[in-house]
Amino acid sequence: MIACNRKRSRATPTDCIIEDRFSKCSKCASECEVIVERALKSNKKTTGRRTVTEKPFGIIDSTLREGEQTPGVTFSDAARRTIIHHLHQVGVDEIELGLATPAHNHLSTLVSDARKITGSACRLGLWSRCRKEDILFAASCEPDVLSISIPVSDLHIEKRLKKDRTWVRQTLAASIRQGLALGIPYISVGLEDSSRAAPDFLLQVIRIAEQNGARRVRLADTVGTCTPGRMQQLVEPARSAVTIEIGVHCHNDFGMATANSIAAVEAGAKWLDATVLGLGERAGNCRLEEVVGFTALIGNAPHYQPQRLPELCHYVAKVTGIRIPGNHPIIGEHIFTCETGLHQHGLAITPETYEPYEPHRVGTARKFRFGSKTGMRALNLQLIKRGLHLDDIQIRSLASLIRSGRYAFNEEQLFRFARQNIQSLSTGN
Repeated sequence: MIACNRKRSRATPTDCIIEDRFSKCSKCASECEVIVERALKSNKKTTGRRTVTEKPFGIIDSTLREGEQTPGVTFSDAARRTIIHHLHQVGVDEIELGLATPAHNHLSTLVSDARKITGSACRLGLWSRCRKEDILFAASCEPDVLSISIPVSDLHIEKRLKKDRTWVRQTLAASIRQGLALGIPYISVGLEDSSRAAPDFLLQVIRIAEQNGARRVRLADTVGTCTPGRMQQLVEPARSAVTIEIGVHCHNDFGMATANSIAAVEAGAKWLDATVLGLGERAGNCRLEEVVGFTALIGNAPHYQPQRLPELCHYVAKVTGIRIPGNHPIIGEHIFTCETGLHQHGLAITPETYEPYEPHRVGTARKFRFGSKTGMRALNLQLIKRGLHLDDIQIRSLASLIRSGRYAFNEEQLFRFARQNIQSLSTGN
């Protein structure tokens, strides 16, 4: 090895890493090894710049990175900041702010602004390829987390990149160490196409990530072919192989992303990725509103605020031009609207018979619609609740009118119609 003669007043040991002289300069090699070893020891004691309360699992929102890969979607600076504000209110644990590359020079300011918005409530991350210039740029933005991505399936390694497994092993190790030497406190490794990788090679790469100082590995179901059972088979060996945290990144090509993400957590994964409205490539990703809703309302995640989801989702829908279906889980306009007589009767007596959670927990209310599917018992209970008592003839007459399709009422309209027509209902006219 030879000295690189760097100027002491300007350069640092990491300059030699960036300039690809790490293996040539004995002084830099020695000093950088010290930096990396310190980071490795520190990794065992701290989560980095921010403290995140120990929880069963955490959610990484990738709307501003993966979500912006949706065709036709580009967020303005103002929209990015508004989305960060809403994500903070929902309580997500980590926000992935974008793809780190020198071309995205807005990220440095965005990281700083996001830190002012969120305080210490969540970690702020960037995503990077295994490119020295990208990792250097990422470090200059001072994120809490850098997720370094590399493919692990032979399909991607050989066909797309024209590389081999040795290249993956060496490149990943060097990239992690570069990030640590540059002072990035928490390195996460995203393993692209994990679900189609050779299992033995996948575990080998996961171990390399841990050995070189990564704090987390994210297993990607890149084309959404996993089932919940297959996802558990992917997570469990990874969790057994290393002590670092395991996360998952699920795509929704077959509508399985949310189920696969929940299955991963049940198998021991500590992190799952999501995007608002499932934005992302092709059919998108795991939907943030679904995993927050399920884990907060049914599972064991009381720190999330599902009542904040409608405002977030409707804002993202507005700035992207995406329409939210009325039956969209958690945030759909009509998910608590009921017309069927059998269900209306059950809801009127005990709401939990046909509702998994109370509507107010997601910022909405139960609505009854009275039309062709409405039953007499549901009609009677609704009117009694409002203080109007009809006899059997009147109820039958009212039910017949509504079932005919001539009328369709909400609760207030039903009450007014019955009260105004009580005499004619008595005669069956």
